[in-house]
Amino acid sequence: MIESPLLKNILGYINGDWADSEDGRRIAVRNPVNGEVLAEIPNMGSKETVRAIEAARAALATPASLQQRADWLNAIATALLDNRREIGRILTLEHGKPWKEGQGEVEYAAGFFSYAGAHVEELAPRELAEKARGCTWTVHYRPAGVVGLVTPWNFPAGMIAKKLSAAIAADCGSVIKPSSKTPLTMIALFSLLHDVVGMPPGRVNLVMGSAGPIGDALLQHPDVRVVSFTGSTEVGKELIRGAADQVKKLTLELGGNAPFIVFEDADLDAAADNLMANKFRGGGQTCVCANRILVHERVADAFADRLKERVDRLKVGDGMDADTDIGPLIDRNGFEKVRRHAQDALDKGAQLVTGRVPAPLDSDWGAFFPPIVLKGATPDMACWNEETFGPLVPLVSFDSEPQAIELANETEFGLASYLFTADEERARRVIARLEFAHVGHNTGSGPTPEAPFGGMKQSGYGREGGLEGLFEFIEPQTVPRGA
Repeated sequence: MIESPLLKNILGYINGDWADSEDGRRIAVRNPVNGEVLAEIPNMGSKETVRAIEAARAALATPASLQQRADWLNAIATALLDNRREIGRILTLEHGKPWKEGQGEVEYAAGFFSYAGAHVEELAPRELAEKARGCTWTVHYRPAGVVGLVTPWNFPAGMIAKKLSAAIAADCGSVIKPSSKTPLTMIALFSLLHDVVGMPPGRVNLVMGSAGPIGDALLQHPDVRVVSFTGSTEVGKELIRGAADQVKKLTLELGGNAPFIVFEDADLDAAADNLMANKFRGGGQTCVCANRILVHERVADAFADRLKERVDRLKVGDGMDADTDIGPLIDRNGFEKVRRHAQDALDKGAQLVTGRVPAPLDSDWGAFFPPIVLKGATPDMACWNEETFGPLVPLVSFDSEPQAIELANETEFGLASYLFTADEERARRVIARLEFAHVGHNTGSGPTPEAPFGGMKQSGYGREGGLEGLFEFIEPQTVPRGA
């Protein structure tokens, strides 16, 4: 069992107090390295979620000033940074990613709270310069109400930071539901909110357990006005249908299928370095990592050689080992999906550049998948049409700029994309035609707290980060005042 000063209470959190499930049911949280039970969390459901919603609603009766919100946000950022090593350790034990990555994720999370704290004044009322219809017009940015924040397992600290920072800035009360695979990082955060930051009762609430009962309660309760979800497109569609009756607002960051385009004039070493950093973060289990690598035919072999050289140096192992580059995949299902994609590509004619397709797992844990690079990928392969979520790198060559654009856009998703070229005019043309909300130009960088991030097409709608993200939990109220 895990021991940590930040995990004295392995419980939910409702109305300022640690809370158990009403029926005492538990869910085991396991280390993906070996299946060791780290902790048992409450398996909460609709009753506990309703209590949390009611507490969040009651907290709205005591509005917080912009300065108070800024103080909370800055205090959370400081608390995260002061505890980055321990939270990073907890994150690594339940997720599997290397400890250095876990600490980096905590720093990333702190950045969202810092940014929101520094820019919360953007939500101050503003008076229009125009005196339309003989009136003075003021726009107030009111909290939308109670917000439900539902986060995935792959970024236990980063994903909640994107949502909660904006919710606190907007002065909303929150009900947070983390993945049952990685809830301990969230409990550690709530320990800081309770013991260090001193958030008032009801402002932040934590419920854990099966997604169905908790999600249904968030969708059905009239006091929940916004649900923010990061996860699969399939679940996102269910939320859209479920939110229709009460016309709830949704913010959705859904699936991806990111193209990574390397033109013939690109700096191949820089492109390879950026692909390594982009693709293998979190073992490839990120929604913004490159899923389809498109390389101009003139440089395809040279780029594959550079990639092989770098991939062959990676070490797969326990994330707590200092020299580990890639930890285990989250579970057997994740492992088998990557395995299926790799074998399907080879069966359909792809050629092995480096790596191997491992044997099936004989347990649910220890899903160590060696990174594998293939060339000759084609659009009929599973790895082309589905998000792999693992360390598989499929390369496909193209012969022209129009073909690269066509291949890149050949997906229903529109989250992240990347292109490498030395030609600024070509970059301008291609970026304008790429149907993705995030386009890295000569960089494999993903989101940052300072800029808005979200999806196009079936990758969702709404934005997190940047000034745009601050307004996702806001309802503008317009007040004309006569003389």
